[in-house]
Amino acid sequence: MAEPSKYYIVKGKNGTCEILPSSSLEGPDPPEFGENWGPFESREEAIARRVGLIRAGKCQPL
Repeated sequence: MAEPSKYYIVKGKNGTCEILPSSSLEGPDPPEFGENWGPFESREEAIARRVGLIRAGKCQPL
């Protein structure tokens, strides 16, 4: 049985934060990002945390 995916919040160069599954961050050539937060158990939890990061001024809204 496959392990459920975890989600991360990653901050891009333009200051916006995206929610990405852990599978997109793994591999031989993972993308480079600034700050990141996580892992989170569900996408919904990651969305709630991103809202908090936007309110705290750590991320720009999309």
